[in-house]
Amino acid sequence: MNSISDGATRTGQADGQADGQDSTEATMQAMGRAARAAARLMARADTASKNAALKAIAAELDAQRPQLAAANAKDMQKGRDNGLDAALLDRLELTDTRIDAMIEGLNQIAELPDPVGEVSDLKYRPSGIQVGKMRVPLGVVGIIYESRPNVTIDAASLCLKSGNATILRGGSEALYSNGAIAACIAAGLKRAGLPETAVQVVDTTDRAAVGALISMPEYVDVIVPRGGKGLIERISREARVPVIKHLDGICHVYLDDRADPEKAFNIALNAKTHRYGVCNAMETLLVAEAVAAEFLPRLASAYIDKGVELRGCEKTCAILPQALPATEEDWATEYLAPVLSIRVVAEMDAAMDHIARYSSGHTESIVTEDYSRARRFLAEVDSSSVMVNASTRFADGFEYGLGAEIGISTDKIHARGPVGLEGLTSQKWIVFGDGHIRQ
Repeated sequence: MNSISDGATRTGQADGQADGQDSTEATMQAMGRAARAAARLMARADTASKNAALKAIAAELDAQRPQLAAANAKDMQKGRDNGLDAALLDRLELTDTRIDAMIEGLNQIAELPDPVGEVSDLKYRPSGIQVGKMRVPLGVVGIIYESRPNVTIDAASLCLKSGNATILRGGSEALYSNGAIAACIAAGLKRAGLPETAVQVVDTTDRAAVGALISMPEYVDVIVPRGGKGLIERISREARVPVIKHLDGICHVYLDDRADPEKAFNIALNAKTHRYGVCNAMETLLVAEAVAAEFLPRLASAYIDKGVELRGCEKTCAILPQALPATEEDWATEYLAPVLSIRVVAEMDAAMDHIARYSSGHTESIVTEDYSRARRFLAEVDSSSVMVNASTRFADGFEYGLGAEIGISTDKIHARGPVGLEGLTSQKWIVFGDGHIRQ
């Protein structure tokens, strides 16, 4: 497996730093060339070979548990020395249970249908030719992510099964863990007879590597950033290749005046409190004015029991004295915390107006027993996932039957919503003729 040594970037002199950056740039170019060559081989790899590689990687992870633990211990100690908080250290830790989950994930992806080569919409044209579409890999996928070393396996396995080559750049805090995982991936690819350069893990902490990776359209076909909003904004702003991304998840649930009270209570509670620090958690609750006085007190009691801070509009605060006044900033904030904004709206149109103004395009849900309103909400709300009578927490690749996901896309071109195997492929037109010429 190709990787970068960061020795060249560790000089203290200005000219040494420049030399290090030049070295990083050159090495990233070499990785790009290797990935492009590997992508051609991966595009023609059969399903059996790809599945064999996934299972071989799983076996390597199992066999190399002591090495993985030792590498992770280095990262954990470095994290403690650098003052990482408890939440980040928890994300960084590679326990036996998490290794088990990585192995299970690899085996699950091996069982998923292979999308590559699938032909659809094949039909005869008046000229006599047959025209259809074939699903094909994207080519080379660059993935930039933070903290969790299990993402290295998630990303590598999805790219591998979908016939892509990938260059992975993990967070500096997981440098040793990612290196140990990379060795397992390389060994598994080799055992299956696939190119080791199909998965390359960047092992330098030099930030110039990121700049180089997102600036190689001749070698990289798409970039997938996974991490905080700052990282994704930077990648989106500076990348010279297409980016599959979402900046944040400002998700809404609207409780209609024709909602079933029990469904409304359960969905609104679950959407916020099932997990706080995830992109598909509800951040704003919209409630129809006609039922606000009925629905909100019971919900507020349940939220407060779970430690959720409530911030509301003027009408909300009149119903819930315990709510703090919401600011304009609150409506546009992804809290990722036990904080909830609540707005009382006149009716569904006002709710959709609020969503159109403040939503990040991730996930919105309506709770209603009115079929016509549900259909309108589905048709008019412009987000990557739109739901009826369901918690926003279902906006997830596994829950959608994708088996796994590489992230969520709020873009409107190609992949949208949870991005699984199919989202890591594209389609090309194919034509069958029998000596046909255009008249």
